[in-house]
Amino acid sequence: MSNPWVLIFVAGLLETTWAVGLKYTHGFTRLFPSIFTLIALAGSMYLLARAAQTLPIGTAYAVWVGIGAVGATILGIALFDEPATAPRLLFLTMLIGSILGLKYTSH
Repeated sequence: MSNPWVLIFVAGLLETTWAVGLKYTHGFTRLFPSIFTLIALAGSMYLLARAAQTLPIGTAYAVWVGIGAVGATILGIALFDEPATAPRLLFLTMLIGSILGLKYTSH
């Protein structure tokens, strides 16, 4: 896995995992969800660091955060009955467009 964009994508998925995992840790009072969340966090940071060796850090970081935010929002809607209002979905779509724009305008 040496393609930096693949690394960022997987890092973003792991960021989504640890962000959602925080809900299941109950403030890090539950052992196994806490361990799983910390492993996902460490993996996400490691892959971000690897990708940032090649990609501009501003682009890498923004795409990483964006993937995590999109994923956490979608899973929040699916798992935790968070609202899926039209404005929220519009801004989520705009965020996805921004992530794609950063990827395709980066050298």
